[in-house]
Amino acid sequence: MGSSLTMYISLVATSGVFTVFLCLYAYLKRAEIPGARMFVLYTIAQAVYIFAVSFEMASSTLAEIMRWTMVQYIGMATAPALGLIVVLQYIGKSVPRKLAAALFVIPVLSIVMVATNDYHHLFYQSISFRTDAPKPMTTIVIGQFYVVHGAFTFGSMLAGVVLLIRRWRHTKKAYRLQLATLITGQFMPMAGAFVYLMGLTPYGVDPVPVILCVTSGMYIWAILSTRMLTIVPIAKESIFESMGEGVIVLDNSDRLIDFNGAAGRMLAGLNAGMIGLSLDEAWQKLGGSDFPADRLSDGAQAEFMWQAEDGTPYYYQVRSSVVRGRIGEAIGSLLMLIDVTEARRLQDQLHQLAYHDGLTKLLNRTAFIYRAKQRLSESHAKSAPSSIVLFDIDHFKRINDTYGHETGDYAIQHVAAVVKRQLGPEALFARYGGEEFVFFLPASALDEAGGAAERIRAALAVEPLSAGGETIAITASFGVSQSSPLGESLQALLKNADVALYQAKREGRNRVRLYDAVLTL
Repeated sequence: MGSSLTMYISLVATSGVFTVFLCLYAYLKRAEIPGARMFVLYTIAQAVYIFAVSFEMASSTLAEIMRWTMVQYIGMATAPALGLIVVLQYIGKSVPRKLAAALFVIPVLSIVMVATNDYHHLFYQSISFRTDAPKPMTTIVIGQFYVVHGAFTFGSMLAGVVLLIRRWRHTKKAYRLQLATLITGQFMPMAGAFVYLMGLTPYGVDPVPVILCVTSGMYIWAILSTRMLTIVPIAKESIFESMGEGVIVLDNSDRLIDFNGAAGRMLAGLNAGMIGLSLDEAWQKLGGSDFPADRLSDGAQAEFMWQAEDGTPYYYQVRSSVVRGRIGEAIGSLLMLIDVTEARRLQDQLHQLAYHDGLTKLLNRTAFIYRAKQRLSESHAKSAPSSIVLFDIDHFKRINDTYGHETGDYAIQHVAAVVKRQLGPEALFARYGGEEFVFFLPASALDEAGGAAERIRAALAVEPLSAGGETIAITASFGVSQSSPLGESLQALLKNADVALYQAKREGRNRVRLYDAVLTL
């Protein structure tokens, strides 16, 4: 028995060395191992437990045995909880702090109960030397809290095994060897703990430390051969839920069967109660209309606008892809929603900068010429007259010199606002440059355009600018030209309007002049 006990203690110590190796490996590779901190704590707890068992078995007095038993429970009580957290992290489940704290309530109480057992005997009712053993070994009478501790230990290990087994079907073949290693590594200590708690081991010897020697060797082999821990499969549902893009899953009848968290955040109101509805029915509940894109073929894409509850518009690009079964048959489709709001807003801003004046938000000169040419061509095709009105602010340099350039900017904005109120929606209005403006009036003869210019001139004259505590009179001079059946170009119309404008200035400003062929600069 003495040589057998020595061999057993040696095996236990070897198990401890393997466990320490695992701990050091995980620590050194912590940057590569998901959840490395928890695995390091798990192996530390196992190592404390294993070495404490070996020192306990080498002890010759009851006092020494009890001291090492207290140390032993520091590792033995916490290892099951730590192991369960390691399993949860491996399968991709999040472990909230409250849950983690709850898992350590029983282990902490067990450690306290063992340390203070002499005062209450709730963990061990009694401890004495065995008379049938050739070496000092103890026999114990368990207390009530020992049962609680045992149930928690076995339950934690069983939960870890069950969670890993349930993951088997969802694990690719490349990862099943390391998963099998983890399942075995969880199951064997659980089985040993069960046999020990049932009192079925010879002389009441705890077999778990020796079993951990085997499982530690398995882990080392798996680490070296399958890169277990450093290459961990990510659960498909974790990928699905962590995607930044929204994903909606439909069956072949376009019924909603699943969606991820990102889709729920993108489409306020999308909830599990809509599962089973057709896409159009779900969209009716969400936005009061059918889905804004026709059924998309595989690989097709479209874009739609979604208005949030606060009225903010969001733009989503939707891409469709077919989901196929094992033999390649179509079993449904995925709609991926990509938030392109920022890109759309940037595009709008670039469009605004390219085609609009930054100060007044009117069309700029380039955009006006492009659009006016199109309108003029349409008028020529219909043999209808069109008119151009060119005008600028009178004595604008004097405003800048007297009141400053900031007030000059206010003057330009003021004129733009007054004119926009006077023009109809059919007019094409632009800032032509500096203090000069232009508008195009389709289907308007010269006299009609001159009347519009006169109304605008009068409106400006009676509506002064208020800026910086000053009231500043603003007037403008106008030149008007009309296209003829000869079909003049836009440049010719602008030149003619410019001739009329300078005639208005020569006559004293704040007036409208219609182009006449006899006018000269």
